[in-house]
Amino acid sequence: MKRTLLLTGLLINVLLAFAQSSVEAKIDPIEMMIGEQAQVTLTVQAGENDRVEFPIFQPRQQIVAGVEVIAAQHPAPNTLQLTLTSFDGNLYYLPPFKVKVNGKTVESKSLALKVVEVEVDTTKLDKFFGPKDVQDNPFLWSDWSLSFWLSVLMLVLLAVAYYLYLRLRDNKPIIARIKIVKRLLPHQKAMKEIEQIKADKMVSSENQKEYYTKLTDTLRKYIEERYGFSAMEMTSSEIIERLTASDDQQSLDELRRLFMTADLVKFAKYSTLINENDANLVNAIDFINQTKQENQPTEEAIKPQLSVEDQRSQKTRRLLKSVIWAVTIASALLLCYVIYNVYQLLN
Repeated sequence: MKRTLLLTGLLINVLLAFAQSSVEAKIDPIEMMIGEQAQVTLTVQAGENDRVEFPIFQPRQQIVAGVEVIAAQHPAPNTLQLTLTSFDGNLYYLPPFKVKVNGKTVESKSLALKVVEVEVDTTKLDKFFGPKDVQDNPFLWSDWSLSFWLSVLMLVLLAVAYYLYLRLRDNKPIIARIKIVKRLLPHQKAMKEIEQIKADKMVSSENQKEYYTKLTDTLRKYIEERYGFSAMEMTSSEIIERLTASDDQQSLDELRRLFMTADLVKFAKYSTLINENDANLVNAIDFINQTKQENQPTEEAIKPQLSVEDQRSQKTRRLLKSVIWAVTIASALLLCYVIYNVYQLLN
């Protein structure tokens, strides 16, 4: 008796479990035009701890031939919503949907979906129109105004750059070249002039004033370049006084006698003998050889001095070049931006 009661209780529990689990299926709308959409909602009545497994539908999957799934989603617990469509006019029978509750399959009721075709009056073919071409979007100035004004600014900048280029081209550059010239050392210059005095035979000339003038001028130039003071503007005694601190006494005595004789010839009409002229020439050569400096550079870099106007012109050219480069770069950047903006608008 107890066993019978136990089996009866278990049977009642199983029946109650099946009675509590059910699947409700709804479709909205039940009639639609070709290409429209309908919603199928499956709702499972189950306990909170029951495990519910809905069937899985993929996009473009056909439930039946002619009806396909667009999307599947779960808007609420134990609820599945399917979006369906169809492109063939017909009355479709949707078989029951099978849902598993705790591993047991529970089926919904079947549904029906009517897809209505568009009626076409084939007797009035003149009212049929072919497919339309792709329509252009309306022109909006607000979309293109930025590109337009940036293009205008770019053209203005290019015109300015070209004008500055013409100014730069017409204004010939000032090229200051540094010249490297070979120069004779002071003693070389002096010896060259003395050789010229010999070649002109001025030692034996009757014009002694000219001979001593040439000879003393040669020595004065040498002393001026060698010692760095204005010997050409000084008297003979002043020159000897300046040289006293730097040269030996014997050479200075000979130089003093030479200058004294030259002064007498030039200013006192003193007449000398030929051997005396020769001795003074030898004394001049000895003085030069004793005081010469040979370890001196024989080349000199001569850099031309630009006038204030030339310097201003050079600064103007540098400024023009800088402005031309800046304007050109700005124009290139504007061009790139305009092209990018137009591409975005067209696409």
